[in-house]
Amino acid sequence: MHESDRELIERYYDGDEKSLELLIQRHIRSVYRIAYRYTGNRQDAEDIAQDAFLKAWRSLKKFDRSKSFKAWIFAIVKNTAIDFLNKKKTIPFSEFENESGENMITETLADPSPLPHELLEKAGMAQVLTSAMKKLFPKYHRVLFLRYNGHFHFREIAESLGEPLHTITSRHRRALIQLKKLLIE
Repeated sequence: MHESDRELIERYYDGDEKSLELLIQRHIRSVYRIAYRYTGNRQDAEDIAQDAFLKAWRSLKKFDRSKSFKAWIFAIVKNTAIDFLNKKKTIPFSEFENESGENMITETLADPSPLPHELLEKAGMAQVLTSAMKKLFPKYHRVLFLRYNGHFHFREIAESLGEPLHTITSRHRRALIQLKKLLIE
């Protein structure tokens, strides 16, 4: 029997500790992927995911059961990742080296399958796109990031940001228009 998130939360409220474990197992991969997309680092993503679940556990009694648990936990992991990055003061999208000093572009160029000039073009396009994304208003950047890096539906983005659905779709449209203008310049 596959229980809904709400049913697992109810069981947890009734004293069933195993239901919380099932709830975490259900969402751990998605939470980790979101954290990883923010940091680009496995260890940081693991720490953020763990911290997000700890925050969710501490606040579970305050959770509005009429809302989506998935959207709620995603908002927690997003905020936890942003707090982490603000403390760290780095922008992971602009770094090509990981913590062990490996240069991702050099390693990618060593791969014999694609031609080197093709890889450089892709890296150059990624750099141009990253630069343009930095120029977007934060509210636009957030929507594009969640839509294309987080692979969220507009409804999930609206719930996680606490905004109406039409606001999110409008921001998405405006963000794409602004990004297109920035890329043409």
